[in-house]
Amino acid sequence: MSRRDEYLDALLRHLGAAYYQTLHGDAPASDVARAVASVAAEEAARGPGEPSLPLRGTHGRTGRWRVRDVMRTDPVTVARWTPAKDIAKLMSEQRISAIPVVSGGGHLLGIVSEADLLSSRHDRRKARSWQRGKSRKRDGTAEELMTAPAITIHPEAPLASAARWMSQNKVRLLPVVNSEGDLLGVVSRRNLLSIFLRPDQDIADEVRSVLRDLLLIDENAVSVSVKDGTVTLQGQVADQDAHRAAIRVAGEVDGAAYVTDKLTTPSPDPQPSAPA
Repeated sequence: MSRRDEYLDALLRHLGAAYYQTLHGDAPASDVARAVASVAAEEAARGPGEPSLPLRGTHGRTGRWRVRDVMRTDPVTVARWTPAKDIAKLMSEQRISAIPVVSGGGHLLGIVSEADLLSSRHDRRKARSWQRGKSRKRDGTAEELMTAPAITIHPEAPLASAARWMSQNKVRLLPVVNSEGDLLGVVSRRNLLSIFLRPDQDIADEVRSVLRDLLLIDENAVSVSVKDGTVTLQGQVADQDAHRAAIRVAGEVDGAAYVTDKLTTPSPDPQPSAPA
């Protein structure tokens, strides 16, 4: 991994951590906004031919984002008999940190990570120090190196669940499988964080949709604008409960980094004075 890749990887980890902490009330949403700006600036500075963070077309999409919305559906895979040397070469060429091992029918057998390869190399060196003069131990195959069963996720899982699962298990890549264990794709931290680079218009459309469909708020009563992921709500809602709910659901829209509250509620009717 190059120094620039390490820097971008650190930015992505920071963004993921900020978002996760914000969801649990442990950090201000402004932390996510700053992290998004860092990642966006890094993307803008990338050189020609360098891969960008994947972001599929999302115009008009509403509802909570799932793993299937961001996963890579054409992952690099290897067979169980693939030599370690070929796996290492693929990782270097494709700039990936792990490779799923699949059967001829596409069933996931396990996963080989950089750590698996490095551990295998260390074990071979140690073995050779005790076996001088003997034939060299073979490098091993994917089946011998892989971690099995692999840590996986379902395509319908929410993105927050995928991020939490990756953090808990300290993995950079999750194979996405169906109920039969067939490999459908893979999701990486980069895939998960691509949601933060959604176009402002897509975020605004989804906020309007949830306000209308979930809270039954009249579109003419509340205006929604989004700039650099910051959502601004302006207008009047029926009461304080609707006010709080509108801020909450707007902030839960994927890609919304912060919500600026300019909503008002009707002034309470004055209480009639008691008779003298």
